[in-house]
Amino acid sequence: MFAAVLCLCSDFTWASSDSERIRALEMLVEQQQKMLENMNIELQRLKAGEAAIVEDIVIVDETITESVTEQKAKPDFSMEVYGFVRADAIYDFKRVDPDWNDTLRVSTIPTKSGTYGNDGESIFSVRQSRLGVKGDYGPDVTYLLEAELFGVGGDQGQTTPRLRHAWATYKNFGMGQTWSNFMDPGVFPNTIDYWGPTGMVFYRNQQARYSIPLGPDMLSFSLEDPNTSFTVGRFRNVKACDLPNPEPGCASTDSTAADIFQAHNDLPDFTASYQKNGDFGHYKLAGIVRKLGYERLDNGDDGYKVGWGINASTVLNTWGQDNVKLEAVYGEGVGNYMNDGGVDIAPDSADLDSAKAGTVPILGIVAYYDHYWNERWSTSFGWSMTDLNTDDGQAGNEFEKGQIAQINLLHYPLDNVMMGGEFIWGQRENIDGNKGSDYRVQFSLQVNFDSGNLFAR
Repeated sequence: MFAAVLCLCSDFTWASSDSERIRALEMLVEQQQKMLENMNIELQRLKAGEAAIVEDIVIVDETITESVTEQKAKPDFSMEVYGFVRADAIYDFKRVDPDWNDTLRVSTIPTKSGTYGNDGESIFSVRQSRLGVKGDYGPDVTYLLEAELFGVGGDQGQTTPRLRHAWATYKNFGMGQTWSNFMDPGVFPNTIDYWGPTGMVFYRNQQARYSIPLGPDMLSFSLEDPNTSFTVGRFRNVKACDLPNPEPGCASTDSTAADIFQAHNDLPDFTASYQKNGDFGHYKLAGIVRKLGYERLDNGDDGYKVGWGINASTVLNTWGQDNVKLEAVYGEGVGNYMNDGGVDIAPDSADLDSAKAGTVPILGIVAYYDHYWNERWSTSFGWSMTDLNTDDGQAGNEFEKGQIAQINLLHYPLDNVMMGGEFIWGQRENIDGNKGSDYRVQFSLQVNFDSGNLFAR
């Protein structure tokens, strides 16, 4: 186009007459007008293309914004499967209740020689094996479901699934079954016997809990299932007709006190705890208040006592990975929260006519030390005691005091493998003063597994 203009300009310069020069000027003007028209068309085309590009950018931007908004509205979900396979080989130099022979639960030690047969028993067990699922749903929701093979209650002595935890939280609120708020699970030592320290508060309970984070520390309150531990003591076999205030027409029944007395729980237990965490380890102070109800099925009489308890515990770091674990608990009517041997309510007198229900005082002590020789070897040793201040109305063969002591040597040949041996001594003392002791050795092999996040989005 510019070449044509130059050509016209050249023709205009060399034109010989006025008419020729005028004609050349007209052609130059026409050519410039065409050039302007073409430039305008090109400009309009460029503007139209720019608008299309902007529209495409807006559409892409809106799509990205909608996608990001949708992702924010749908929280991330994660699930992890974990647990371990544990095999125990035990030699018991004495004998305990056969339903509990794969652990040294001191309340199952007999105080009379030969109760369960001659001394000496070999036991193999896989009941400590465990399987769990845990995860979260966004930043505000967590869940935990865990079971083991250590049957209790109607399944005691059996290798049947037993629920450990069924726990869910939303922000600071949690509900389900997990460690009691009155308990400090961190105090449990690095031992391999299943039952562990007899004087420890150890209880997985159904509850509703609200926790308030205070930086690294925690203040928690819970309402928990009461589940009162109740005994009628020495009056267990007394006929219903011989009890005070017998029901009219009781002569026609063979019911005993054990048949007609039962716990009556109409209010949950209330607990509060505060845990301080730091480089030193942690300490925890917990308290509990309970209404311990009871009733008679024959005449409808009922009543209640107030139970309470204080639990102070700590895990103190010493050097390396080592730590000392200490706990002292005292209360009245908090026996069912103890690891072993506790009772909440018992008759307070040996006189049938004047006996009333009373809360049973209890003291528990735990003192253990976990030592790590290096990354592959460790030793834990310590002692624990439970002592009940029993009432006169309890039977002479009921549990009053228990002790346990342990020492072990454990090896970790691989990151997910543990094997080692432990020596355990336990003693039971009854209200009538009779004692029974037991000692055993245990070897265990444990292989852990952890799937990591099976599902995550």
